[in-house]
Amino acid sequence: MKSVKMGNSWTTPIVLIPLAEEQFWERMRLIVREEIQLFQNWQPPVSGAEFQTPGLTYKPLYKMVEVQQLLQVSRTTIYEWIKHGKLKPYKVRSRVYFLWKDVQNILNSNDSEK
Repeated sequence: MKSVKMGNSWTTPIVLIPLAEEQFWERMRLIVREEIQLFQNWQPPVSGAEFQTPGLTYKPLYKMVEVQQLLQVSRTTIYEWIKHGKLKPYKVRSRVYFLWKDVQNILNSNDSEK
């Protein structure tokens, strides 16, 4: 081990690992290799409408932006629908979500009006 300057004197740091220095570094190399392998095999999660989970036939909760895109309306319109009880928001921590069945009801009511 290399000596380290601590204050005005040089000391060898105390390592609280019951391994020889060579064993320690070999284990560190192995851990780094494993992490690099995991990183190389990593793929980003699938987003938005492409979200698929076995047994789940629809996405149960939608974010504000997703509802805006689905219904092609502005944020102001969604707030108006909330105010008039046409759409019910569900808050999870600091985010607002909408149930798929509520969004589906709005889509069906818009189709019947046309």
